[in-house]
Amino acid sequence: MLNGLKPQAADKILALMGMLKADPRPDKIDLGVGVYKDANGLTPIMRAVKAAERRLWESETTKTYTALAGEPGFHAAMAALILGTGYPEARVAALATVGGTGAVRQALELVRMAAPDATVWVSDPTWPNHLTILSYLGIKTRAYRYFDGESRGVDFAGMMADLAQATAGDVVLLHGCCHNPTGANLTLPEWAEVAALLERSGALPLIDLAYQGFGDGLEADAAGTRLLAARLPQVLIAASCSKNFGIYRERTGILLAVTPDPETRDLVQGNFAFLNRQNYSFAPDHGSRLVTMILTDAGLRADWQAELEEVRLGMLALREQLAAELRRLAGSDRFGFLGQHRGMFSRLGASPEQVEKMRVENAIYMVGDSRLNIAGLNAATVPVLARAIIAAGV
Repeated sequence: MLNGLKPQAADKILALMGMLKADPRPDKIDLGVGVYKDANGLTPIMRAVKAAERRLWESETTKTYTALAGEPGFHAAMAALILGTGYPEARVAALATVGGTGAVRQALELVRMAAPDATVWVSDPTWPNHLTILSYLGIKTRAYRYFDGESRGVDFAGMMADLAQATAGDVVLLHGCCHNPTGANLTLPEWAEVAALLERSGALPLIDLAYQGFGDGLEADAAGTRLLAARLPQVLIAASCSKNFGIYRERTGILLAVTPDPETRDLVQGNFAFLNRQNYSFAPDHGSRLVTMILTDAGLRADWQAELEEVRLGMLALREQLAAELRRLAGSDRFGFLGQHRGMFSRLGASPEQVEKMRVENAIYMVGDSRLNIAGLNAATVPVLARAIIAAGV
């Protein structure tokens, strides 16, 4: 039986990681993998996470199962972080998931259960896993324009023209902030226009919020999501704790559904629990318990927010340094978009050949579409990258 399996296409980012590992050059620069790194190239454990783990180790008395949909305390803490205090609790269903990817997968499973013929509109470009999960589930997709290759900003007119074709029963997949892979984000007035369009069409927004706190701050990064949740009767939100809490390997995520009334909320909540049962039963608890402890303890929360802000400002400083260095070398501001983008990623606008040239000649590793991870840089490697970009003819 197993010999009948078909080979699967290799994941380009994982393949790039393999090439990086095999490269013997000591000065190689990893800008490919989507993981936050500090100036020393490490993904540190945040201070508040360490403190919460100590407390948990001392106080935890059992490793038995938790609730099928996750602990209510985790639901409440994350819903308040994403939707703001005073969110309509009676209308929000919640599900603990295996990371942000698990939240996206469970959201799309829910869509397929509720509307098997739904079309999901996906930004061009988007996170590759969005497309592979949709394809695996057999869900119809359509692309909407998003990234302007000339300005390296959002093609908002093209986006709105394409989404005007979405109808009731369709799903529009949106990046809540720090768009992956481009780093180009909607402004709050543009979010309002998207909300108005969705109000008219009746299409359901599914927001992937993987980087809250990495862009303009915890509150600002959630502003678009909150706007849609306040104006529309139904919204799905898939969120990750991997980045803003730095707990990648704990696989901690959440799926929220904002519903029109408590009755619908109860219906969705029951289906959420069903989906977890069919997939992995009980989601991991360790990471979600740490998150709950941090968000509900004033001291831990303050320390977490302070360190998260340090991370955010550090990435902004690297962006500004890179944009300034390229401005100096190029004699123009054509790379100014790097300082305007937010989050870990930017799409540089280099061709695959130029990306390969930088890998071969400079040991600089980035994805073939020229997505680079700003967090893979430090103050010393920024000038190295800038010189390589200019030398490659970008």
